[in-house]
Amino acid sequence: MTRQQLIDLIRQRQSFLCVGLDTDLSKIPAHLQGNPDAAFLFNKAIIDATIDYAVAYKPNLAFYESMGIGGLVQLKKTMDYLHQLDKPAFTIADAKRGDIGNTSKQYAKAFLDPQGDFNFDAMTIAPYMGEDSVTPFTVYEGKWVILLALTSNKGAFDFQFLESNGRRLFENVLEKSKQWGGEDNMMYVVGATKADMLGDIRRIVPNSFLLVPGVGAQGGSLEEVCRYGLTSECGLLVNSSRGIIYASNGEDFAERAADEARKLQQQMASFMR
Repeated sequence: MTRQQLIDLIRQRQSFLCVGLDTDLSKIPAHLQGNPDAAFLFNKAIIDATIDYAVAYKPNLAFYESMGIGGLVQLKKTMDYLHQLDKPAFTIADAKRGDIGNTSKQYAKAFLDPQGDFNFDAMTIAPYMGEDSVTPFTVYEGKWVILLALTSNKGAFDFQFLESNGRRLFENVLEKSKQWGGEDNMMYVVGATKADMLGDIRRIVPNSFLLVPGVGAQGGSLEEVCRYGLTSECGLLVNSSRGIIYASNGEDFAERAADEARKLQQQMASFMR
């Protein structure tokens, strides 16, 4: 999905909601547990319930890899289902990969190659190893790198705020990464719990899309994220995982997920006006 296609989809649905498919078999409703396709059936129901309110879906690969081969099959079925829907959605492999060039090339092939099993639109990448670990993910046309910049976890303060020549590490990452990609193929992860930092981030990447986790269960404020991060083209994908997909653990889980997604979409629409 190109930048313009993503912007058009956001305007069409009046939403910049990304639903995180962090599917934990121990948390899904009891009536699905034990089914060999439980993760896919859960994901399918969530997608069907939220597709009118969301523009993106973000499976966290750890939840599928932890299930072994069967989990990867569930992920493939989920991606196949998203690809065949009449209603488009932006898809993100939340993988946080990043390694030497040859290895990164294989990671990119595994998850971004249009001829591969998964064919995601985007992939989250850790920038710690620098340019040659990131650029292999930029070779597929229409695909995106989503670079970790400022995360929402408490450990973010261990490294991301360390200063060098008057600039914090996350600011150096933003500035340097502009040599590796541009607004058409590179986004940045910025945690909603660091919303007050968005002004500083926008001074470096004023028009880039930001993937913002941490709204909802982690306590981030959608209003603050929009105040500091919204651009004329939106420029945001705000992720909610647990607050939507685990809104209920009963047989009404999909309906409750739709309710939570609708609430967020309505709030987002009000900020876009």
